[in-house]
Amino acid sequence: MSRDFELTRHNGRDVVRIGVRGRDVLSNPMINFGTAFTAGQRAALGLTGLLPSAVTSMDAQLRRVHRQFADEPSDIAKYIFLNTMQDRNETLFYRLLTENIEEMLPIVYTPTIGKAIQEYSHWFHKPRGVYLDIDNPDGIRDALLADGQGPDDIDLIVVTDSEGILGIGDQGVGGVAITVGKLSVYVAAAGIHPHRALPVVLDTGTDNLDLLNEPAYLGVRHSRVRGPQYDQFVDRFVTEVKSCFPNALLHWEDFAADNAHRLLQRYREEICSFNDDIQGTAAVVVAAVLSAVNATHTRLAEHRIVIHGAGTAGVGIAHLLADVMVSQGMTREEAMQRFWGLSSHGLLIEGGWVRDFQAPFARPATEQEGWLLDNPGEYGLADVVRNVRPTILIGASAQAGSFTEPIIREMTSYCDKPIIMPLSNPTAKAEATPAELLTWTDGQALIATGSPFSPVTHNGTRFDIAQANNALIFPGIGLGVITCRAKRVTDTMIAAAASAVAATAADRRLGASLLPAMTQLRAISARVAVAVAQTAIAEGLAGRELVNPIQEVYEAMWQPSYPQVEVI
Repeated sequence: MSRDFELTRHNGRDVVRIGVRGRDVLSNPMINFGTAFTAGQRAALGLTGLLPSAVTSMDAQLRRVHRQFADEPSDIAKYIFLNTMQDRNETLFYRLLTENIEEMLPIVYTPTIGKAIQEYSHWFHKPRGVYLDIDNPDGIRDALLADGQGPDDIDLIVVTDSEGILGIGDQGVGGVAITVGKLSVYVAAAGIHPHRALPVVLDTGTDNLDLLNEPAYLGVRHSRVRGPQYDQFVDRFVTEVKSCFPNALLHWEDFAADNAHRLLQRYREEICSFNDDIQGTAAVVVAAVLSAVNATHTRLAEHRIVIHGAGTAGVGIAHLLADVMVSQGMTREEAMQRFWGLSSHGLLIEGGWVRDFQAPFARPATEQEGWLLDNPGEYGLADVVRNVRPTILIGASAQAGSFTEPIIREMTSYCDKPIIMPLSNPTAKAEATPAELLTWTDGQALIATGSPFSPVTHNGTRFDIAQANNALIFPGIGLGVITCRAKRVTDTMIAAAASAVAATAADRRLGASLLPAMTQLRAISARVAVAVAQTAIAEGLAGRELVNPIQEVYEAMWQPSYPQVEVI
């Protein structure tokens, strides 16, 4: 029990035992019901006279706060409103978010959260999460345990070092906001209990000179630490997580590309962990690709895939697609031959400028002999499309407008149903807009994007644009792992999650979205969780036996309703 309250479950109902009184109740967002406290509860908890007299239902509260939200003048103002609301009444916040997930997801998550992170030190008013200082590694354990949780009290930890935040890069301590936002989505989409989740920022410094020169900056005020000291700090963190919370899933978020891949490979067999930028992004894109391939009545093995932006996300997508191809009967070598990746230096070529994690997708240097090139010795996107003739084009480059009209028309000249996915966030960095792609392909393109786009009408047909939003994937993965207490997160489990999402997008009408709507997010997360849990069981990695996975996943999902109150 904490000093203030204890959460229990009795006869299928959540119960909160409250040990504080008066304004201490109202100042704790986990036990504050606001005007929904009954007259009896107010008397017992010392709240008489501290609230307006009327006792209101949660539905009435929801109507009021939704109206307040709508009245905010900008997206960043809406973000701050929701943030302060979460600090005031956590249950009401999550109920509002859950019931309005499509409307509010772009506020608490991408794209608005990027702006909020950049301005974090200015709007900051209350700490949320755990801040770990690289200059104080001995303080990691105490910080993780500061709120008094025991080894069985935390199911999920989201951690970032803030170096690869969305499409805006190094944001120092402000990156803690991405971990808070991620956990909000976990709760709203999959019912992960908010009191059993922990956001963490590894404050290792920043190379962002604007932040270092900003007097209001709240993080460690020195350049980003790298090398052995960084590795020792991360290793100390992982060791303490294993010791303090041995059953928790560790979610790595927005690390720079090299560290993201390296840390995932370093720790994925040591601790139950998952990198959303690599594995989550890959899974939701693969779900969209599988849906598009089904719409073309072809097999994935028949496609040639170009990935423009072979960084953390791009390579993760390629690996998972290759895994799916292998599961469908191809050899690993055959599958790898279906991919062409481009970095900022052009086509990945053996012996050229290739990072370690990109090396499996580097093409033989002899392959380009006889290619028709715009400039001799240079292998840009237009050159690759012209010579490879891809049927699937995926953008993760953060290069706005790089899917040009000539490139897309070239692709359309030999492919009746080109699959084109400009995935870069935010919207301003998209490789092309859906309207452009539909115009250049005469309405034939099968499209998924990284940012949300409004429907497009082309030749009288409405096209609903699929957003390859990780929120379709990662909450369900977390829920499945937590429900069955999986010891590891495997590639097979990630592929199962992708297939589960693809199976929900069965509408094959012209213009139909390749992915399900965000309004279905909670049901989708449950489906993904069941698929992940069943895969973990089949692989012998489940730490908890599930007699009825569907029922047990459903029962594991927290519902944001006020619990029964016991006064102690």
